[in-house]
Amino acid sequence: MTGKKKLIEVALPLEAINRESAREKSIRAGHPSTLHLWWARRPLAACRAVLFAFPRRRSLGPPELFPTDSEQEKERDRLFDLIERLVLWENNNNSDILEAARIEIEASCES
Repeated sequence: MTGKKKLIEVALPLEAINRESAREKSIRAGHPSTLHLWWARRPLAACRAVLFAFPRRRSLGPPELFPTDSEQEKERDRLFDLIERLVLWENNNNSDILEAARIEIEASCES
């Protein structure tokens, strides 16, 4: 597994993750965090992004699938778009997005 960095080691859409994490912390009605103030609560947005990016063994998949810089950029943009949709509070129960993330994670894990 030498040379195969995980997506979390290479890049993440941090601006979108930070924005959604801050927004999630400011929700004051209908959010579980309003039941009790936790001193070290971690927003679901950040947790989902990390859990999605961590198991990806390779940042963009096998090099033969994305041999050029433009193809790698396009794939990175596709993954970032999925992460950005995954971290939205409104999508917590969106089965289409959760299924897309599950498929990506499953595909990235070695059998």
